[in-house]
Amino acid sequence: MRSDALRRGMSIAVVLVGVFISAVDMLIVNIAFPSMQESFSSASLTDLSWVMSAYAITFAALLLPSGRWADRSGRKRVFLLGLGLFTAVSAACAAAPDLEVLVIARALQGVGAALMAPSSLGLLLGLFPPSRRGIAIGLWTAVGGVGSAAALPLGGLLAEIDWRWVFVVNLPLGAAALLIGGWSLHRSATEAGPVPDLLGIAVLAASVAAVVATISQGQVWGWGSAQVIGLSVAGAVGLASTVRRGLRHPAPVIEPAILRIRPVALGNIATGFFFVGVGAMAMSTILFLTQVWRHSTLRGALEIAPGPLSATVFAVPSGILAVRYGAHLVGLAGGVLFAAGGLWWTFALDATPDFTGHFLPGAIIGGIGFGLILPPLAAASTLSLPPERVATGTGMSSMSRQIGMAVGVAVIASVLDGVPGLSDFRTAFMIMTGASLVSGLALFAIGPVRPSAPPGTGGGNQSAHVTQAATR
Repeated sequence: MRSDALRRGMSIAVVLVGVFISAVDMLIVNIAFPSMQESFSSASLTDLSWVMSAYAITFAALLLPSGRWADRSGRKRVFLLGLGLFTAVSAACAAAPDLEVLVIARALQGVGAALMAPSSLGLLLGLFPPSRRGIAIGLWTAVGGVGSAAALPLGGLLAEIDWRWVFVVNLPLGAAALLIGGWSLHRSATEAGPVPDLLGIAVLAASVAAVVATISQGQVWGWGSAQVIGLSVAGAVGLASTVRRGLRHPAPVIEPAILRIRPVALGNIATGFFFVGVGAMAMSTILFLTQVWRHSTLRGALEIAPGPLSATVFAVPSGILAVRYGAHLVGLAGGVLFAAGGLWWTFALDATPDFTGHFLPGAIIGGIGFGLILPPLAAASTLSLPPERVATGTGMSSMSRQIGMAVGVAVIASVLDGVPGLSDFRTAFMIMTGASLVSGLALFAIGPVRPSAPPGTGGGNQSAHVTQAATR
């Protein structure tokens, strides 16, 4: 009994380490840009932006295919493969001799993160009884919040030594988790059936990559440029082709029935809009603190940290409350509070620095909203699915998150282009407010989410489970 408890505890720790390091690496590179510019003196800011974009493009493009693969091949196998690749490529990032090698390594790091993300929540849910799934979802989102909270201050401290240390920090955590996970994690059930649509997987990955590249580089290339127009058309055609193939292929990468499940559809819409607001918040706050208040990058990163820390504190209770009172109600409260944080900054911030009186209240209010809404977003996107589709649902939700974040950053880059004034920052904070309100309302429109029955309780095959869920 003690051995089983130890194995379960180690399994939970391994999954959460994977969630933590992938969350840290989404933001930690941003703070290291000045240090990178010193190492790659001939590189422009546009060139350096590919260090972020390469990761975001491969991460977003492969989330859905990785989730589908994890459902078919087993979440333990896919998670550990992703963790191993992510850790090994972190070493390559740290040792990169030039910018080109660093960008390629970051793209591969995005592949590793994409393999980990969809399988992690499924593995974690399998380690908790059904009555405690709210705690599992809360832990999953809380640790992601801790990673986000740690990214900027940790990145600021490490970049003071050398930017390469922002990648070195992944190595001991990843290596230990990989070794322990091979022993502790249990294999999950896998699917039998026809070979998945390999062409559809390739088309979907390329289409999402085109969309994310367009969004992340549109400001640099010019929104009316041939690159942006061409990639936009290619992405739209590819996504339409994926949907069409899904109607005919016996094992599509996205089952059409999943898209017809109301909580899943609205949950992904809510996730996309919320992370538009998060992208707007992340970019506008650090620029406001460093450009308007003239604080150092490290100081600005530390001043932002109370927001993600507040999110971490409220994420686990939110998961429990969502199970008890409904994800739609808790999610609405979270969206409204995150919007209130943006509204506070819109009217309270001015050119005179006042962290305690003017910035901190918005950070804490918004952080509480962030923590409250994250578990309902995860619940809406996954709990109505049969257990064998949780990784696919998590991949879809994570893709919505990445695309929303890219849209938010791109929009704020346009608003704050050049030498922004106070009115420009107020516009940015209003975008954050509006996007989070739409997200909260989309969650509220779902109504109570009914968890899918575990395998063996309802009979039928996997496709039947999905079809039944779509009719709810």
